[in-house]
Amino acid sequence: MQVVLLQDVKSLGKKGELVNVNDGYARNFILKKNLGVEATAKNLNDLKLQKANEAKVAAEELQAAKDLAAALAEKAVTVSIKAGEGGKAFGSVSSKEIVKAISEQLGLEIDKKKLILPEPLKTFGTHEVPIRLHREVTAKLDVHVKEA
Repeated sequence: MQVVLLQDVKSLGKKGELVNVNDGYARNFILKKNLGVEATAKNLNDLKLQKANEAKVAAEELQAAKDLAAALAEKAVTVSIKAGEGGKAFGSVSSKEIVKAISEQLGLEIDKKKLILPEPLKTFGTHEVPIRLHREVTAKLDVHVKEA
């Protein structure tokens, strides 16, 4: 019997796949637990429409990420930290402070987990901070660190 999976099933397949299983396994496990539906013409058509819709949504998200990356490439944010003796930075700038500055200065809401900042910024000057907006799109934002 052919079955369209509605959820991932271990050792059988992923959600949305069309798989061949024994009739008893399909009736007693897959269909009973709503892990899949029988592969009728209607269900196959629904699967095809659902995949087309998911592809369209994914393309829109990718385009939105590319547009945001282009907008961020032209902009910069300024963050100030205290200076210690001899003009050395006292403290550091973390991703949380950079996201707050982006929100206040540019009016954009970005999750701090999307910033690729291996360690906080501890020196004055301009730093280029990569931001992962999508798995295929990484934007670069200039962050100016100045004395408070």
